[in-house]
Amino acid sequence: MFCKKCGSLALPKNGKLICRKCGYEEELSEGINLKRVEKSGEKKKEVTVIEDKVITKPVTRAECGKCGNSEAEWWLLQTRRADEPETRFFRCTKCGYTWREYA
Repeated sequence: MFCKKCGSLALPKNGKLICRKCGYEEELSEGINLKRVEKSGEKKKEVTVIEDKVITKPVTRAECGKCGNSEAEWWLLQTRRADEPETRFFRCTKCGYTWREYA
């Protein structure tokens, strides 16, 4: 049910509809039986993590300055003004070290 004054949701309480926003109260008509049900204690689902390091970005050949690995995932990000080129970021697939390359 909705509030006749402001249009917000009105919830039943003690035989009345009470607006949650403006506090407007309205008596329930005869024959209308509303009941407020509240959920308590939702069940939590367990999630099994098979692999905790999932690469979702494209991978390229780039040498890591920290461990010497030759593969890194990469992405572009506009870090400066719009009239300047993007900055390319790399993250080593082995050790996770992140570095950037300016164009």
